[in-house]
Amino acid sequence: MSSAIGRFGASLRRALSGRMMSRTGPSNPGLASPTARREPGRVTIEYSPDMDGDADPGEVVWTWVPYEDDPSQGKDRPVVIIGRAGGALAGVPLTSKNHHRGDEVAVGTGGWDRSGRPSFAKVDQLLTIDAKAVRREGSVLSRSHFDDVVAGVARYHDVRGR
Repeated sequence: MSSAIGRFGASLRRALSGRMMSRTGPSNPGLASPTARREPGRVTIEYSPDMDGDADPGEVVWTWVPYEDDPSQGKDRPVVIIGRAGGALAGVPLTSKNHHRGDEVAVGTGGWDRSGRPSFAKVDQLLTIDAKAVRREGSVLSRSHFDDVVAGVARYHDVRGR
């Protein structure tokens, strides 16, 4: 009984926090839903980071990402940009939680996480991102970590090199 109550409480907290964040998200105040979308179709891989204020492939940026269990809600999180899908950017969300699964690739630490925690790319989750919806650049991902992420993404999605 107590585990059912605990699961209900966690679900309720997630739902309430998601609703509040979707109305007042830190990067996109007033938007009712995440600005990144899942399953972009064919992605052209590119590594061209340039810390010039614009999001570029090879950089870790912050943007509004949909939750897996409810795509109408989401939160601001770091995403490594791996290329382009049509006129949009294509990227993979990062997490600081290592679930020791094959769908995560270690990318180390970087300026995207102020706490200096190691991050992991969720390579099964490919997103399209409107460049105007990116809140900020975090830092450049090393070429070797970028290549590891792309190899992981290629196991799940249709990507091609440039």
